[in-house]
Amino acid sequence: MAKAREQWGSRVGFIFAAAGSAIGLGNIWRFPYTAYEAGGGTFLIPYIVALLAAAIPLLLLEYSVGHKFRSSPPLAFRKLARSMEPVGWWQMAICAVIACYYAVIVAWAIRYVFFSLGLNWNDAPDTETFFADFLHAGAPGEAPSMVLGVAVPAALVWLITLVVLALGIRKGIEIANRIFIPLLVVIFGFLVVWSLTLDGAVEGLNAFFTPEWNRLLDADVWLLVFGQLFFSLSIGFGIMVTYSSYLRRKADLSGSGLVVAFSNSSFEILAGIGVFAALGFMATSQGTTVGEVVEGGVGLAFFSFPAIVSELPFGSIGNGLFGALFFASLVIAGFTSLISIVQVVVSSIQDRLGLGRVAAVALVGVPMAVVSVSVFSSSQGLNLLDVVDHFINHYGVVFAGLVSVVLVAWVYRRLPQLRNHVNESSSFRLGRGWMITLTVLTPIGLGAVLITSLIAELDAPYGDGAFSNEFLFWAGWVVAGGALLFGLLMALIPWRNADHINVEPARAESKEERR
Repeated sequence: MAKAREQWGSRVGFIFAAAGSAIGLGNIWRFPYTAYEAGGGTFLIPYIVALLAAAIPLLLLEYSVGHKFRSSPPLAFRKLARSMEPVGWWQMAICAVIACYYAVIVAWAIRYVFFSLGLNWNDAPDTETFFADFLHAGAPGEAPSMVLGVAVPAALVWLITLVVLALGIRKGIEIANRIFIPLLVVIFGFLVVWSLTLDGAVEGLNAFFTPEWNRLLDADVWLLVFGQLFFSLSIGFGIMVTYSSYLRRKADLSGSGLVVAFSNSSFEILAGIGVFAALGFMATSQGTTVGEVVEGGVGLAFFSFPAIVSELPFGSIGNGLFGALFFASLVIAGFTSLISIVQVVVSSIQDRLGLGRVAAVALVGVPMAVVSVSVFSSSQGLNLLDVVDHFINHYGVVFAGLVSVVLVAWVYRRLPQLRNHVNESSSFRLGRGWMITLTVLTPIGLGAVLITSLIAELDAPYGDGAFSNEFLFWAGWVVAGGALLFGLLMALIPWRNADHINVEPARAESKEERR
């Protein structure tokens, strides 16, 4: 007899957990720079259109699959259609890879909290010393060595994450997100207000919101929008399928999805305001423009902000507090997202082997932690992280999302059935527009992102010559392709003693479902 599946304690608990997954490091350091690069205020128009026309429909699709079949991605897709099981394992493998390097970035942020609290930002790595003194980064291909300054906090990150997961859905994940998400909003909201009081904040906001109307019809802008939304909402790698599987039978799927989607987008815009207000101050204090000081990704968090904090007019204690709060927000956002990523792997193994939660956490968590600490905390960690993150996101997450949508909408034509499932208990009913969006707009958007990225990759290999072709192949293409191969191989292994698996047979759609 199969054990009863765990459940969230309440709808609010699920919303906090889903929001915690969606609100991650990318919201704070990726969205502001992406919006700026895509035309400032112009970016918000396609952002809203893509959010309503593609991202939310795909989010609700994943909610419907997870909730209807009440399983992790491999088993949920298997129940939907037996041949879709590899997609679930593929998404699980992607989560395992992302978790291994994501935990190390959280570890960096932990170190920076202590740099801030030390009230001596001269000891904090700047742009020049970040690679050499903090990460001890070597050239690609050099023999790696362990960097204890990264390995120790990374091990701590994994310990906390696995303890939370071992406590379960209600006592672990739900409680952690109920604490962390309100705390994150309060801390970051305080930082935004504080940033708006700085000299030059208006210049930063002008740079962030001033539209470049000529870019509204630029295809690259729309591709950036799709990429940002799919990644920030945790779409395409099984997280929302997993989280929705723990909801009660009568759950408001569409209402919860809308709350999560708009909460994530609101936080992204809040992050943009806070970050660019601070960048405006930095530009003013240096007598230059925002465009000269803005950086994206890791550079924004670990290069620009230490430089900003060192020039703040609040004194050593005030500056240290500002820096500590900023990096604490990164730590919190990183933790909530990491928990959700690893939970996909844990849930998949639980369903596959019929293990209890603690056993599954130990079985998958310990090896992942070892790989994370030993590989990505080494002197080659940054090089591997940089390349693996690029390839697994661009050619793993996007491709997996595209394949899942095409199979569900076009091959197996299960959208009517999933729509009816959502409408059974949801406050906002899905209509034909939802199915048309997923059948046409979403595949086109994902396909365009994938094809454009691939063409650019072949035209100019990632890194502009910083990485050898051999390094790019093994660290990038092999990892991204390996996740797909893992999914195909896992689906070939027969399920044993799986009385909880009830694969729903294919059936003809009713007239009501086709409407």
